[in-house]
Amino acid sequence: MGLFDRLFGKKEEPKIEEVVKEALENLDLSEDVESSLTEAEGILQEEAEVESSEEDLLQEENQETVEESQDSESTVEVSQEEIEEFLNSEEVTEEENTELLETVEENSSEVLQPERSQLEETVQEKYDRSLKKTRTGFGARLNAFFANFRSVDEEFFEELEELLIMSDVGVQVASNLTEELRYEAKLENAKKPDALRRVIIEKLVELYEKDGNYDEQIHFQDGLTVMLFVGVNGVGKTTSIGKLAHRYKQAGKKVMLVAADTFRAGAVAQLAEWGRRVDVPVVTGPEKADPASVVFDGMERAVSESIDILMIDTAGRLQNKDNLMAELEKIGRIIKRVVPEAPHETFLALDASTGQNALVQAKEFSKITPLTGIVLTKIDGTARGGVVLAIREELNIPVKLIGFGEKIDDIGEFNSENFMKSLLEGLI
Repeated sequence: MGLFDRLFGKKEEPKIEEVVKEALENLDLSEDVESSLTEAEGILQEEAEVESSEEDLLQEENQETVEESQDSESTVEVSQEEIEEFLNSEEVTEEENTELLETVEENSSEVLQPERSQLEETVQEKYDRSLKKTRTGFGARLNAFFANFRSVDEEFFEELEELLIMSDVGVQVASNLTEELRYEAKLENAKKPDALRRVIIEKLVELYEKDGNYDEQIHFQDGLTVMLFVGVNGVGKTTSIGKLAHRYKQAGKKVMLVAADTFRAGAVAQLAEWGRRVDVPVVTGPEKADPASVVFDGMERAVSESIDILMIDTAGRLQNKDNLMAELEKIGRIIKRVVPEAPHETFLALDASTGQNALVQAKEFSKITPLTGIVLTKIDGTARGGVVLAIREELNIPVKLIGFGEKIDDIGEFNSENFMKSLLEGLI
């Protein structure tokens, strides 16, 4: 089953009442059937009488239960008064007082725990919340587009291509999709725009699905996993590293960070603050130190201290590509000197709100260093989430991590099915 069928192709099962009604309508109501129905009515009447007697018994039991609970409540009130008297008495030591209060607090926290868990968002709810602006913007434009056209002609396809480009799915995606729709319209002899609505959504899903191989999984190792993060300043790279450090530590992993953006004092201070906040060690060096030397110190410490995940923050001076390329190549050599198969992941952080500019950054960085995945940030505050489709189509670099918002746990591993469902559901 393809991605589109898994997301939108399920049909609702007929209701049991409709099935029964249809079966009764097709029955041959002979005398035997009428007698059988009479017997069935008698049985149902007997069962109803039994149920009514059972209800009477249940009401009596419930009345007794209520009376018992009232008695227990009064017992609780007495116990609470006894506790207060006990605490106020001069014979109680401070140690006993503290111990009793801690016991009461523990019991209270156990009662409140289920309420807290109910407030936690599911992964799908985070996708729905984060893609709301993108979904409503794209959906509103698409609905207005179909309302403006009465027939499928060349102007229809030209306007559709412009709409897709405005939705940040990319020029190449828009062009390819429009050409495929022209072919579909001729094949199906489609005359009305609504006949192509479902086809447009199918094609968008197929463009992302391609051969069905997303490679969205992060390549964690049995021992040390080294993650190298690149990206221009201001896209949320350092913040993403800090949130991931919290996520992995909560999962029971030993995490360490390396501040290799040594030429920007603010970057080092920011990563150090994240380390303090989530309680993970951060390897830093002197101001203006060689980034590769800081990375080497971090690699050595990670191996000696049996770290599970090492995340390296690097500079993002894309305007000086030659220096940045030389710096990243040197960092790569230093990493491999300690762990030959590392880095296991090289992530490019992109700000989704920059739209097509994010695609330009991805193209430039892919020329500088091999990229294994994208960290898509700030998607909750923009209507330009369609850039994911452009990155997939034009660069074939998988999005592996996605930022849902500003909270410390608003980051997770990217799931294409969750993303496409949140982006397109409601448009069909």
